[in-house]
Amino acid sequence: MRKVLFLFGQLNDDDVEWMLTAGTRRFVPAGGILIQQGVPVDAVFILLEGTLAVWLKSRRGPERELARLSAGEIVGEMSFVDARPPSATVKALEDSTVFALSKATLNRKLAADTGFAARFYRALAIYLSTTVRERHRDLGTGVSGDGEADEEDDADELDANVLDGVYLAGERFDRMVKRVMVT
Repeated sequence: MRKVLFLFGQLNDDDVEWMLTAGTRRFVPAGGILIQQGVPVDAVFILLEGTLAVWLKSRRGPERELARLSAGEIVGEMSFVDARPPSATVKALEDSTVFALSKATLNRKLAADTGFAARFYRALAIYLSTTVRERHRDLGTGVSGDGEADEEDDADELDANVLDGVYLAGERFDRMVKRVMVT
């Protein structure tokens, strides 16, 4: 599922319209680095087209690929939330286009518009919670309420918070892609 649906499912049309006017399109050529591990990032990104890979360099070993991202993925959200430098590097595997919303612009909007702030942070909380649950499942550490491993947990099952707005979210993302890619 496109992760942007978590965000756009909680925001309203006016919020998305503001994002479209406040953000910019960035091209990332194949092999280019969008985010460098340990280097502060200036924006939150939504991948519109192309494929990105998330790489982690550890102190004890070689760099390794953690994930591949496709259209609709959000990138840079962790550094936005906790203001720490990125914990991984994000590289383009092919020519890619992202929508960039600068942290400074986003912070001004969050400070000035409490309704937007509530919707935006709720969306990020749902997104990050779902991401952590997916990682736990992938690592085999998912546990049900009775303390037993939950083998039947369906990774594609949508949370009710997301399901209610998934159709509108998809429409909003498609509108963003069309408008940003045309200009």
